[in-house]
Amino acid sequence: MATTTTATTTATLGNSRTHEAFSTAKKCVTLFGAIGLITLATVAVTAAAGHPTTPFMWIRGVIFPALAPVLLRVTARAAEGDYKAFDRIRTVSTVMPIAVLAVDLIPGICPAWYAVLQGLSALALLPVAVLTRTKAVAAAFPKP
Repeated sequence: MATTTTATTTATLGNSRTHEAFSTAKKCVTLFGAIGLITLATVAVTAAAGHPTTPFMWIRGVIFPALAPVLLRVTARAAEGDYKAFDRIRTVSTVMPIAVLAVDLIPGICPAWYAVLQGLSALALLPVAVLTRTKAVAAAFPKP
């Protein structure tokens, strides 16, 4: 029975819509990481120029680019038919932008420029949340 489910999932993942959705998702996750690197570099330049930075800015600035390869791998595993990876990337891409924006809106936690860069980074994941909820992609992953 597991072989049938795997064969069905693999066949459905071969669908051009599903393949295109995961290709786009990988690009979005890559963009998430690239903006995260830009944010980290901006924090480093800001600190080097003698302007104030906070541990929050540094820690979060390091976490986002470090998280990108992990999310890229999870997306790749989902594209190969792994339901758990699919569920993870769908959940993370939905929750993370909301959480990032909510934290960045706390007054005084970070400068506006930092909140904008982090927000852009997290918003790059929103298309992944949308794509993983389309009928074509959801149909490729029947619940186990």
